[in-house]
Amino acid sequence: MKKQKIIHLPFDTYLAVVQNSVGSRMFRNFYAKVNGKKTDIMKNGKLSCAFFASSLLHLFKLVKEPHATVDGTIKDLRSSGWKAIRKPRIGSVLVWEAKDSHKHIGFYIGNNKAISNSTKLGYPVKHHWTFGGARKVELMLSHPKLK
Repeated sequence: MKKQKIIHLPFDTYLAVVQNSVGSRMFRNFYAKVNGKKTDIMKNGKLSCAFFASSLLHLFKLVKEPHATVDGTIKDLRSSGWKAIRKPRIGSVLVWEAKDSHKHIGFYIGNNKAISNSTKLGYPVKHHWTFGGARKVELMLSHPKLK
């Protein structure tokens, strides 16, 4: 029997994991003690975008650790070699402007589509990359490993 030559395709796997995350309820809860009281700081998925995005990025060793906030995720992205880009690329990370004092983070998947955690549903969904023009992308980041 001939031995097969297998070559890992990390970018393709990364994109598949991002796309397969749609509908996952795995990032809904993140517990912390707040003033001594156990609290779900993700509010059952309402505030889970950074936890979702940074957890997937950590799985592929593209950030150092998962985060609960967008600002913490951005800081880790920058220190992990991510660079700002002018136009979205497939696999890039998008950061949307703050709405109700909360920034939002997710992934660009091509064809004017993105995947990010839905604040209404509490899990990742596919949507227009600018929410149909309703939310401005203030930062786009790409990593050299994503090619």
